[in-house]
Amino acid sequence: MSTALTTNSASTLVQLRLGDGWFDVCDPALLQPGRGIAALLPDGRQAALFIDRTGRAYAVDNRDPFTGAAVLSRGLLGADGGRPFVTSPLLKQRFDLETGRCLDDDSVTLDTHAVRVA
Repeated sequence: MSTALTTNSASTLVQLRLGDGWFDVCDPALLQPGRGIAALLPDGRQAALFIDRTGRAYAVDNRDPFTGAAVLSRGLLGADGGRPFVTSPLLKQRFDLETGRCLDDDSVTLDTHAVRVA
């Protein structure tokens, strides 16, 4: 899931929706267009966070379902028909950042997380 990142205060944080609450991840300044970061979640999983050039933020599972490696935060961002995606740095599958759907194999989907700045 995505949201536009805008900040008005030095005390703002990027947060991910987990269950019924929000999880603090990082200062918005750490997100740079085209570059991902990995966040360790309370349950031991990892999320990959991205911001595109328009300021929209996305979060998906960091684990590549084809290899099991936690590498999607290091993937390249792109767009297919206006849909933002991240390409796995290992086997090059593309994952829609809004839905988590693999664009190269319809049977595979990543979990997505709502993102906000609070």
